Order: sequence, then structure tokens, then C-alpha cells
Amino acid sequence: MLQETHYEVLNVKEDSSYDEIRTSYRSAVLSLHPDKLLSTSETSSVNQRSGDRFLKVQKAWEILSNSSSRLSYDNELRNSRQDILAAEVAEDLSLDDMAVEDDGEALELFYQCRCGDYFSVDSFELQQMGYSLLREGSTISALNVDALPGSVILPCGSCSLKARLVINVYDN
Repeated sequence: MLQETHYEVLNVKEDSSYDEIRTSYRSAVLSLHPDKLLSTSETSSVNQRSGDRFLKVQKAWEILSNSSSRLSYDNELRNSRQDILAAEVAEDLSLDDMAVEDDGEALELFYQCRCGDYFSVDSFELQQMGYSLLREGSTISALNVDALPGSVILPCGSCSLKARLVINVYDN
């Protein structure tokens, strides 16, 4: 289970400015401060949860209000997300690894999963992501408007495994 990020604690986007983070922090502190909660007639379990939330808000502000600690936190967050993604992907594939079927309207790319079903994507789906497939004989290549390589995560049709299709674009 993923932990709540400091950005989520403060209910701000990861690219928020210092002022946006400060405004959200101040709002959260005003609503969660323990002195304010003592004056209400809420139950102690609600006060405890609010107190825990208040401490999370304080910790998030401590990290995100300082530019160097925020940069370090952002790097850790990015690395942990890459580790999670890498753990979820069973294997990396290239266009050369994929079998191709042409139904006359679209090219269907597929690769057999170890469970027996397939990872698949068609040319229409890739086109929505900005890639055009070119077929020259038995060779498939991709074209991208930005001319940048990319990748697409393909789920298996039956099991929980995923494959990463790494797309190296064709230079025009």
C-alpha cells in the first residue's frame, strides 16, 4: 500500500509554488489545530485522528517549505515511483518482439505472456498516444510527432502481469 505523499497531505499538486503550499498549510493548520479541537464537543477518537492529521500537516510543511529538503523529497518520491513501476513490470519488450496481425483496419501487436494469454496493443491505441506505426514487409517501426522514444505498459489479458513496450521512434 502506498503512503500518502506530503503533497497529498497538504492537498496541493506536486508542481505547486511555495505560496500555494503555504496557503494550503495555513488552512489545514487552522482547521486541525489541537487548541481549536479542544473547544469543540467532538469525541476523543475524532480529536485523536485530527491530532494525527495535524502532525502529518506539520511534517509535510517542514519538508516542502524548505527548497533543499523539497528537492531531496521530490527525488526520493520519483525514485520510489520508478521502483514500484519496475517491480510491477514482468518484462521489457520492443516492437521487434511483438507479433503483428493486420486486420485491414489496424495493426494488432501482441506478445504471449507466461500464463498463456497475451499482452496486446493496436495501432489505434498507439495513435492516440502520439505514435504512428509503419509497416515495411515484416518490419514494424514507430513514428512520433515529438520524435522522442517512449514506453507503454501493457497488461496481460488474464493475469496480473504487465509488460513495458519500449518504443524507439523512427528518424525521418
